[in-house]
Amino acid sequence: MAGMTALSVLDLAPVAEGSDVATALHNSMELARRAELLGFRRYWLAEHHSMPGVASAATAVVIAQVAAATSTIRVGSGGIMLPNHAPLQIAEQFGTLEALFPGRIDLGLGRAPGTDQPTARALRRTMAGGAERFPQDVVELLHYLEPAEPDQVVRAVPGEGTRLPVWILGSSLFGAQLAAMLGLPFAFASHFAPAQLAEAIAIYRERFEPSERLAQPYVMLGLNLVAAETDAEARRLFTSTEQQFLALRTGRPGRMPPPVDDMAERYAAAGMDLTRDGPLSRAVVGAPATVRAGLQAFVDAHRPDEVIVTSQVFDFEKRARSFEILAEVGAELGSEASA
Repeated sequence: MAGMTALSVLDLAPVAEGSDVATALHNSMELARRAELLGFRRYWLAEHHSMPGVASAATAVVIAQVAAATSTIRVGSGGIMLPNHAPLQIAEQFGTLEALFPGRIDLGLGRAPGTDQPTARALRRTMAGGAERFPQDVVELLHYLEPAEPDQVVRAVPGEGTRLPVWILGSSLFGAQLAAMLGLPFAFASHFAPAQLAEAIAIYRERFEPSERLAQPYVMLGLNLVAAETDAEARRLFTSTEQQFLALRTGRPGRMPPPVDDMAERYAAAGMDLTRDGPLSRAVVGAPATVRAGLQAFVDAHRPDEVIVTSQVFDFEKRARSFEILAEVGAELGSEASA
């Protein structure tokens, strides 16, 4: 693995069956503290709405709590679904976060709703514009984060002059093109939409236009990863992720379920296997040696500058252990690359 490939954490603040939102949010703070000690570069939280298994809907609020619970790790959004918000509001929210935690806040932006259409309508009150306005909304938001002009009428206070890092998130070629055009770092959602991964990265790198914010293209890739002491244990733990994805795909989103011994019957009943050609086909699951090989292969294939990992494990301590193993593997690969 290239010595410069950093590792980060993507947290969906999972609400497990038999648990509650308060526990999920406290788990996020505890996991962030551990991730900081383990040397992960950043800790991102995702905006989803009307999903019983995700506790990070009020993403900026959760980011504030996680940043307050830590001291050095970067904390941000993976991402804020900008069509749900006025750009000025996001500039103010993240300007406030940057004022409270200077030099530690990232703003990742996506154009998906992060929910279903009825919920999106409830969030926005009108569906006019929406995703179609995403490029203009990003440019407007970037403007609010620049120093205010003398005659500027609408100002982001807090926010103006912060120029805090802004990322474009994407699961298709659209985000790659926009990130390249604006000269912004690009994060691809290969943890749930790997189909266009290689093409999106190629487009971004080929079309990247240097900006005041970024001189060279910078790619971060999402990865589902579950590590445990044995391959069998890791595969069993991963079934919680599989069940959650399957429930979402079949229109029955719910809380994160406990692991099961075998997914074959569930996949057969649903008529799909998400680990073959589906959203989980790039997942890395196994014991340390298996994770090492899988992570190495993923990085060798796509040459990302950074990999952001989500590990949806039902038991919190086993989830934390998954990241411990990942940190150990990452350190080994990094030391080999620099040797």
